[in-house]
Amino acid sequence: MAEQEASGLQVLLRTLQSSSDKASILTILQVLGDLLSVGTDRRIHYMISKGGSEALLQTLVDTARTASPDYDILLPLFRLLAKVGLRDKKFGQKALELEALDVTLILTRKNLSHSHNLLHCLWVLRVFASSVTTGAMLGINGAMELLFKVITPYTRKHTQTIRAATEVLAALLKSKSNSRRAVNRGYVTSLLRLHQDWHSHDTFNTFVMIRRGLLLCLQHIATFRSGREAFLAAQGMETLFSITQNCLDNKGMEPVISVMLQILRQCYPESPLPLVTASSAYAFSVPGSIAAEPPPALSEEDFEDEGDEEVEKDSDSEDVKEEDDLETDVEKLSSKPGLDRPEEELMQYESMCLELSYSFEELESKSGDESNSEDSQYTNHHHIPIAASPKQHCLKKDQTSWGQEKEDTVQTSLLSTVKMGRSTVHLSSKKRPVMNIYHDMQSKGLGINSLGNDIPDIQTSPKEDAWDIEAISCPRMSAFFSNSTSPREAGEAIDKLLHIHPKHIPFHDPCLYMAKARRTRSVVDFKMVAFPDIWGHCPPPSAQSMLERKCGVQRIKILEDVQRFTQPSDVINKVIFSLDKPWPLQDTASSCLKFFSKFESGNLRKAIQVREFEYDLLINADVNSCQHQQWFYFKVSGMRADIPYRFNIINCEKPNSQFNYGMQPTLYSLKEALLGRPSWIRTGNEICYYKNHYRQRAAATGGASGKCYYTLTFVVTFPHDEDVCYLAYHYPYTYTALMTHLDLLGKSVNPRQVYFRQEVLCHTLGGNPCPLVTITAMPESSSTDHLEQFRHRPYQVITARVHPGESNASWVMKGTLEFLVSSDPVARLLRENFIFKIIPMLNPDGVINGNHRCSLRGEDLNRQWLSPQAHLQPTIYHAKGLLHYLCSIGRRPVVFCDFHGHSQKKNVFLYGCSVKETLWQAGCTVSASTLLEDVNYRTLPKILDKLAPAFTMSSCSFLVEKSRASTARVVVWREMGVSRSYTMESSYCGCNQGPYQGLQFGTSELEEMGAMFCLGLLILELKSISCSHQLLNQAATLLNAEDALDYHLQRRSSSSSNTSELDDEPACMEEIDYSTDSSMDQEGNFAELDRQIQECALNMDEEEEEEGAGRRTESIP
Repeated sequence: MAEQEASGLQVLLRTLQSSSDKASILTILQVLGDLLSVGTDRRIHYMISKGGSEALLQTLVDTARTASPDYDILLPLFRLLAKVGLRDKKFGQKALELEALDVTLILTRKNLSHSHNLLHCLWVLRVFASSVTTGAMLGINGAMELLFKVITPYTRKHTQTIRAATEVLAALLKSKSNSRRAVNRGYVTSLLRLHQDWHSHDTFNTFVMIRRGLLLCLQHIATFRSGREAFLAAQGMETLFSITQNCLDNKGMEPVISVMLQILRQCYPESPLPLVTASSAYAFSVPGSIAAEPPPALSEEDFEDEGDEEVEKDSDSEDVKEEDDLETDVEKLSSKPGLDRPEEELMQYESMCLELSYSFEELESKSGDESNSEDSQYTNHHHIPIAASPKQHCLKKDQTSWGQEKEDTVQTSLLSTVKMGRSTVHLSSKKRPVMNIYHDMQSKGLGINSLGNDIPDIQTSPKEDAWDIEAISCPRMSAFFSNSTSPREAGEAIDKLLHIHPKHIPFHDPCLYMAKARRTRSVVDFKMVAFPDIWGHCPPPSAQSMLERKCGVQRIKILEDVQRFTQPSDVINKVIFSLDKPWPLQDTASSCLKFFSKFESGNLRKAIQVREFEYDLLINADVNSCQHQQWFYFKVSGMRADIPYRFNIINCEKPNSQFNYGMQPTLYSLKEALLGRPSWIRTGNEICYYKNHYRQRAAATGGASGKCYYTLTFVVTFPHDEDVCYLAYHYPYTYTALMTHLDLLGKSVNPRQVYFRQEVLCHTLGGNPCPLVTITAMPESSSTDHLEQFRHRPYQVITARVHPGESNASWVMKGTLEFLVSSDPVARLLRENFIFKIIPMLNPDGVINGNHRCSLRGEDLNRQWLSPQAHLQPTIYHAKGLLHYLCSIGRRPVVFCDFHGHSQKKNVFLYGCSVKETLWQAGCTVSASTLLEDVNYRTLPKILDKLAPAFTMSSCSFLVEKSRASTARVVVWREMGVSRSYTMESSYCGCNQGPYQGLQFGTSELEEMGAMFCLGLLILELKSISCSHQLLNQAATLLNAEDALDYHLQRRSSSSSNTSELDDEPACMEEIDYSTDSSMDQEGNFAELDRQIQECALNMDEEEEEEGAGRRTESIP
């Protein structure tokens, strides 16, 4: 049957080419038209494959070259050519070979006064012009000059033809040669005048598509430098800016507004960042390396070219964007390389595993009375990091015994929380309108702190005037420590402050923090400490909803940027803070804001006042680098309450951000903290993230555009006059906070029950100790059986914060650590059955110095796991060495997990490693008999998907990419043979599924995730074949008829499976596309052309029917 259809179609096409009979040709064209007007495009592609395009083009040439071309044949032929040509990728080349281009141009010239015939000619020219090659040829043959005879000033006649002409011209101008020709002949000015004329007369927006066509012509010309220069010279920026401002709120103008905005951004002159150098303001000389020369100053033509950022992958993300990146070499996927160091070197890690050799004789030597007297040294915080926890239990100075607090505290267990499900506090928060949470708190009463205790009002406190808010906000370390070694004298100043404004925060001690801060070593030797880090953070009482994006906000911000160019006199452009200039820049008498960032994890390089309440901010690149600008953390003061201040961070690097999808930056107010609300909260509105006009260039590229930058803009309305606030990309968590936290954790445990050992894995390049923590349960006694059980416990290895800007990973780690030392029954079971080796911060130097991604050498440490060197990447070298040591003594970890943060996706999810899934995704054939793989790598993420509200299985991936070959996840999987080797990613933003859907993550939710991860490890063990009967019995008792938890997990699983989860964010609804050739636009234009052709064909059929009826009427006698 198919052969008959093929032969029938071929017969029609051959007849069409050879026949000179008008009736036969018309009949064939009618049959082909009917055939292609129904069904899908498959029919058209089938016809193309049988030579349909060539047959139609040949018929066009033959018909047009007759002495008197017959338009009864040409018009349906033109419609068929346009329909088929849209789907034939080689249509332009075929037309060139058959000389159809010249024929069509000749017919167009002949029909300038016959609009109906001209319209059909233009449709075919539109298809020809879709190919750059044929478009260039049409330009050479005078097509543009011809089109300008059709495109007239405003008229109400032949508007369909004029619109078609503008669309043909726009398509032609995608050719560089045509655009250059248009510039040389002054068409830019002509197009601007035509657009102004149509815009001024088209008051009812009847001809928006003609105006859009003229703008598309300008947009394509502006793709090239000469076109932009001509546009600027013709005052195009001022013209379009004025038009856009006046019609921004007119929805009927949408097709025009979007193109005008693209032109304005496209033609905004590119410029270098307002920095003296692209490199970081901080430099560090790595021991043993040649000192780097000072970086050259930035200039317009001397910038580094990083390539096309539009195809650049998110460096934080492990998402697979291109299948070419998948590793398809089975040998590389399955091989287990040897040690990267001499085997004898591994013995140095024996001292880091003292739990395997320690005798624990003191367990028998101490009496109960003696142990009770020792217990008075320890304060056990039974704080379990659960987002649903109604209260925060915290360190009080009068608590003297872990046992006493245990009796006094009623703490909901983790299992109870899991069974109960989502906190009512958080559920209710979803119903609250989005507003400034500080104002929400104030409306409930200023005199109540986060724990519900009455406190004096800051405005009425008689001693409040004595405090210097500015001095308190970022105190010098020396202000709290004299030369005396007396702890009483050392903490006198801060104790006075704490006495007047008491606060209670779990595992936080301001005096201890200050002591630790003095020992933290930074590149530039920070002298100041940020107030939030000293004072501490209590999560706000409820989660915050994602910000609902206001329609049109991005366009407004872009127009305000353009206004700087069109009206430069309105711009203040005053530098008020800079790391590059040592002298003070801020005038104390000035009304502008004051900025500061020279403290741990701080990152603000420069602040420029643009308008009275608007500031451009530049964040510092990573030390010894000229890139990775994303993390920010800085102090701002001198504000007025209830005034919207706009902040523009203008040197961001990533092509997209969760700031476009509901995420807000975080803010900490000093006055709110002194009022008893020491909280980092999400803040800001009118938030958007978009490409700006700043570029990097390199002399080697000959001036070609290099790396683009992006602007994060947001508006903050501060809660108090003359407050001191801190703004950050995410909830900060400093290295000093970690060291303080670990000390307090160690003091909180009962040493006869919990084995908690903190030691130094190694020292960093900056001279800071990298902590290694071991947590397990003490053996019941020093008997042989108990010691044997103790020493044969499997290992779990967890690491975090290899990327300094991923502070969310530290909050998850905080939750893990606090849970593991807590009195929760699940934590006790975990300690009794596992030994946890935890490296909570793999990149202390980066965290301290405000880096986003790199070490002090300017390199990504999570790309150094293949061949780390002790003197260059010490933390990675020794972390890998410790893992090799555990494997060498037969103690391979059950699970290895590296905690990270993710900037472009929501929820929490895992990345793992699978040979089969990688090969299958890459399209390689995999033989199940020759390639065996344990599928248990999927078990833990499946458990977490059912267990943790923030976790989603749908975003997990188990593919191994070539570009990730040197990451911790892949190296530990390949070299150590740990099948459950994971990266756990936590969103900076929040959740779009499950109980937390529509909410941003707070620190409570992140800490909860850390605790849930631990519970997942226990359930993973319970599901394993090797699980001991003793653990199963203990777990059965603990779970109180295990079915209850199983039922809950099944319920969560079934409910979460119904949630539609988007792996990647959709395009922002008002995203500005700066590319010169959008395939989506092309598809849309072709669909519109199809519609016009179909509509025209129907109208002609109706006209023919009416004429036929009229003739029949006339023939009746």
